[in-house]
Amino acid sequence: MTVPHHSGEDATAAIEAYGLTKSYGKPAVRVLDGIDLRIARGGVFSLLGPNGAGKTTTVRILATLTEADSGTARVAGYDVVADRSAVRRSISLTGQFAAVDEVQTGEENLRMMARLTGASRSAARRRADELLERFDLTAAARRPAATYSGGMRRRLDLAAGLVGSPEPGVFFLDEPTTGLDPRSRQQLWEVVRDLAGRGATVLLTTQYLEEADRLADRIALLNKGRIAAEGTAAELKARVGGHRLDLVLTSRAAYLRLAGRALHHSPGTLTLGIPTDGSAAQVRALLDEIDPTGEAVERFTVHGATLDDVFLALTSEASAHV
Repeated sequence: MTVPHHSGEDATAAIEAYGLTKSYGKPAVRVLDGIDLRIARGGVFSLLGPNGAGKTTTVRILATLTEADSGTARVAGYDVVADRSAVRRSISLTGQFAAVDEVQTGEENLRMMARLTGASRSAARRRADELLERFDLTAAARRPAATYSGGMRRRLDLAAGLVGSPEPGVFFLDEPTTGLDPRSRQQLWEVVRDLAGRGATVLLTTQYLEEADRLADRIALLNKGRIAAEGTAAELKARVGGHRLDLVLTSRAAYLRLAGRALHHSPGTLTLGIPTDGSAAQVRALLDEIDPTGEAVERFTVHGATLDDVFLALTSEASAHV
């Protein structure tokens, strides 16, 4: 991996990455195309993007599971190539599927993990009991993991990652709520908030815009291997006007005429969403401009911009929705 020159380690950063690139296959397909990241210690940072955007590849490089073609990265102050072992001692990684032994009970899973880190039998028992209580799994501790719900398995997986990891540490959660029902997702969100509240740094990758909106202190939008935008949810929403004017058009012709200036498109209902600052003056001006004769717009509503709007506006995925 070619290491470019940069200004050096930032003591306030939990994760730093400069110019990360990665390609796979023959002919080579560029998955990451020069990623720069700086993630401060403590809190939740969300890497948001669709399938194939490069989220998992980024996590795998930062977690030392694969090596970038070029660029450099540090996690918890350690270089991910030169100090691979130190990085691994400082992180916890939870992938898209729970990696637990389904034959063993929840308690046995955690005790086994503790013993593998070198803990004595008594220390392993204490650590397992502590984590079972923390992750609300005490009642199910002696049940085989195969009987756990999806949400319970994910919590057990996170608990297993904490067995030997120093806290606060760096946690990589790669699409941890994929396939979970709404209640299980909510429970996992509480776990993430708890980790961040204890001082941990959480890098959360997700396809769910609502998830990033609710959990993340900062968000980076990753699209086709590049960072399309970065900021707080409020900052990103402000970039597309802060609010959206949804118009239901009276005809297909009117819909097609106005589609080019909209962020949100629903051809089935002849609805278009246009960015606005939400003020009465701008809404009136937009309606007068769009529909001077009063014949094109059947009805309209104004609501706050969402990360859906941001993503459609700031990535090339927007073109697929026009």
